Amino acid sequence: MKTIIYMVRHGDSPKDGNERTRELTEKGRLDAQRITDILLKEGIDTVISSPYSRSIQTVQEVANQIEKEVIIFEDLKEQLFIAGDKRIADEELFPFLQKSFSDPTYALEGGESNADCQKRAIKVLEKIVNEYQGQKVVMGTHGAVMTLMMGFYNSRYDLDFLLQTTKPDIYRMEFNGQELAGVKRLWEI
Repeated sequence: MKTIIYMVRHGDSPKDGNERTRELTEKGRLDAQRITDILLKEGIDTVISSPYSRSIQTVQEVANQIEKEVIIFEDLKEQLFIAGDKRIADEELFPFLQKSFSDPTYALEGGESNADCQKRAIKVLEKIVNEYQGQKVVMGTHGAVMTLMMGFYNSRYDLDFLLQTTKPDIYRMEFNGQELAGVKRLWEI
């Protein structure tokens, strides 16, 4: 039985502030409407999200339009790059990503390795694919955790892939049971 997961990377958000509560910028809100327009044509059944405000806001209107609540999964949150809910500085992020993708067990002090992030997120994704079999599910997510989930199924979803994604972005993942059968990008700039 086919299950479709629409990985929706959140829209543009300010670079400062708390990781959990940073909201979308005006551009992010406009792009969220475009996402809604694209996804409503797909016949969505369920909307799920990371607990972070920017992810919820990116998929909220899809849920409103299908008259459903956004279901929050804590373990779909972005990778914890550093301790707490602070954002890692841009000048530190790229070197961290390079090292963490070459050594999946590498983590900054108080942060989370790619291996640990992938393990927690895949556990949720497998549960969703099982519980929502045969449905079309939107998942509000983040760049790194999305890449790590996709990379679990196919190693081509790596650092180069992450660096080519946009904010927002949409990837349609088709599953036959727990096996990934195909991926298609739906977002066009």
